[in-house]
Amino acid sequence: MESLSTGTLFLILGLLILLSAFFSSSETGMMSLNRYRLKHRARSGDKSAKRVYEMLKRPDKLLGLILLGNNIVNILASAIATVIAIRFWGEGGIFAATLMLTVVILIFAEVTPKTLAALNPEKISFFAAPTLKLLSTLFHPAIKLISILANGLLRLFGVNSNSSQDDHLSQEELRTVVNEAGTMIPRRHQKMLLSILDLETVTVDDIMVPRNEIIGIDLNDDMDYILEQIRNSIHTRLLVFRSEIDNVEGFLHARNFGRVLEMESNSSEGILDHLDPIYYVPEGTPLHTQLMKFQRKRDRIGLVVDEYGDIEGLVTLDDILEEIVGDFTTEMSSINRDIQKDGEDAYLIDATVTIRDLNKTLEWELPTEGPKTLNGLITEYLETIPQSGTCLRLYGYPIEILQIKDNIVKSVRAMPKLYAPPSDEQN
Repeated sequence: MESLSTGTLFLILGLLILLSAFFSSSETGMMSLNRYRLKHRARSGDKSAKRVYEMLKRPDKLLGLILLGNNIVNILASAIATVIAIRFWGEGGIFAATLMLTVVILIFAEVTPKTLAALNPEKISFFAAPTLKLLSTLFHPAIKLISILANGLLRLFGVNSNSSQDDHLSQEELRTVVNEAGTMIPRRHQKMLLSILDLETVTVDDIMVPRNEIIGIDLNDDMDYILEQIRNSIHTRLLVFRSEIDNVEGFLHARNFGRVLEMESNSSEGILDHLDPIYYVPEGTPLHTQLMKFQRKRDRIGLVVDEYGDIEGLVTLDDILEEIVGDFTTEMSSINRDIQKDGEDAYLIDATVTIRDLNKTLEWELPTEGPKTLNGLITEYLETIPQSGTCLRLYGYPIEILQIKDNIVKSVRAMPKLYAPPSDEQN
């Protein structure tokens, strides 16, 4: 170095600082990359993304290369800065050179380039990748030795660097990604994606039509009444049973309505020739499982049964799809077919509405772990069948019982604006 001029030494020192900044920014850029976006771009054929993705498969070798280069240039820069300082100030300039070089490297080779890389990780990583790839080939023996020594030290602490990295997202992590997608995913699409994630935690019991609300044909009814039911039906399938709903015979599809209406016999028994078989669904079946079963069986409707084989309700493919995309139809006169406005501050609610529908429609927070309907939640809370006119505060929501029929709460009036946080006893 003694043969080099001071100007040349300053030029080399500046080049080394630039190289230090390169290695520092490369390290931060590589480690700050969005791995899922990088994987997508690599699979889409982006050559730069493929190169970086391959390098990140072995982070120990990548970091070994970057730190090797960074340490070499920093040590050389320190040596050259010391020579320059001695030429200007003698032996007493060594401390000054150390201090000034520390400030220069900290600002120009560490903080600034790393901040830039953290803000633009893809640009920095894609720019640095070809150079790092070339250096990796040139210094392969040294990098391999460093990797072996570092991995050996890690094994002493029980860390296996060769174990495959878990790049999979959990359900809650995926939910966070969707929520934070912002304008990249429209709000309606975000809701649909989150609803798909919820299918695993929601069961058919939560969305089924309760057995007391199932509309069907009783073969013991008068034939004229049955034909009138068919003419006025708004459903594509009608459950056919005998005397009571547990004695089911099958489903009458709309495609067979005309054939039944044209029957010359006055006996309802002829309807049996036009029925589709019953598909039974065990209670507690998760929606994502039932959706796949409907798809596999090419069916759209089923009866939910408990462990004793008793019918609990009816579930359809449309019900499951509405959990994902929302209601297919909108009734202008009401927020929900079971929930209607009653003035400015109250709602008239059919108490057979499910807790989940009530929570979603009115943005309430009633518990969903127990009873599935508002009627069930009220009777469980009161531990008795209430009388009409009974008022209560159900988990903080003021509710008035309007109608009781067949030992079931049929309708209530709710005033959510008078909500008060529930007490510990209610929780």
